[in-house]
Amino acid sequence: MTPMSSSNAPLIGVFDSGIGGLSVLRAIRDQLPAQPVIYFGDQAHVPYGARSLDEVRGFSRAVVRFLLGRGAKLIVVACNTASVAALHKLREEFPSIPFVGMEPAVKPAAEQTRSGIVGVLATYATFQGEMYASVVERFAKGVTLLQDPCFGLVGEIEKGNLNGPETRAILERVLGPMLAKGIDTVVMGCTHYPFVIPLIQQIAGPDVRVIDPAPAIARQTRRLLDAHDLLALDDRPAEVQFYTSGSPEDFSKLLVQLLGETHPVAQAVWQDPDRLITKP
Repeated sequence: MTPMSSSNAPLIGVFDSGIGGLSVLRAIRDQLPAQPVIYFGDQAHVPYGARSLDEVRGFSRAVVRFLLGRGAKLIVVACNTASVAALHKLREEFPSIPFVGMEPAVKPAAEQTRSGIVGVLATYATFQGEMYASVVERFAKGVTLLQDPCFGLVGEIEKGNLNGPETRAILERVLGPMLAKGIDTVVMGCTHYPFVIPLIQQIAGPDVRVIDPAPAIARQTRRLLDAHDLLALDDRPAEVQFYTSGSPEDFSKLLVQLLGETHPVAQAVWQDPDRLITKP
């Protein structure tokens, strides 16, 4: 396969219920700086984790159509709940499009734990999905998994509250019982949660390993781009386009806080449950 320059490389689409997927975007840009990206955060419906899988599946299908309509040639479902709810159906509905989805990093946690006790932080919907059950069945034999949906944490992160008292209280409530039972590894099972890894490490201490799956997702994205002759490799950073179904002004402020960058943000509004349009 012949890599292309960023000036003529195909777009890849990345989406999440909100800003969580920016943790995946950050890893993709670290590994693939020349790959142009279009990012969509469905902040009108955040959090996905509190919604039914059927509802999330419908949102995901509409978002994929929106991204494909703007030229995306590969889709990264940078949301654990959307991956659980929709990834299989999306691959069936769009068979010519490569998809990369999120999978809780239970396998590396099971391989790396010394105590045999691992904490998994994910949304309620992720824990209820067949994908999570399959990962546990395949890779977590002999390992004790302590699970918590971290109710309220996504909302605090969406507000940019990464280390305030509300966020700390949620994490102390979640991690305290896990630490008392001997966890030595914590898995980030929601793409929002890597943004509070510094706070998690403060609470858990230096002996607890925190696993962020985003770098592995970026590596898989690179493999699929290469396999489909879509890979861009040169020295010029590529363009990133940002869309939100929420407030562009609020999203712009979060980009500064989370990525340290300023970008224009466009708004896409829900015309009906199945269709997004760009707001003039």
